[in-house]
Amino acid sequence: MPKLKTHSGAKKRFKMTKNGKIKRAHANKAHILTKKSSKRKRHLRNGTYVDVSNAAVIKLLIPYK
Repeated sequence: MPKLKTHSGAKKRFKMTKNGKIKRAHANKAHILTKKSSKRKRHLRNGTYVDVSNAAVIKLLIPYK
């Protein structure tokens, strides 16, 4: 069976944990930060996990992580 290509956008955005969960960063942290509160920006810093409904699709995009 041939090797699978990794999706270039997905490999930059997602990381796999040892238990098979997929880590991701929060959105809305790139620009237009002056109108967002410090509390909101602080909470956006922390990562989170991809929802299980989307995890199967993302695992196909990053087969070798």
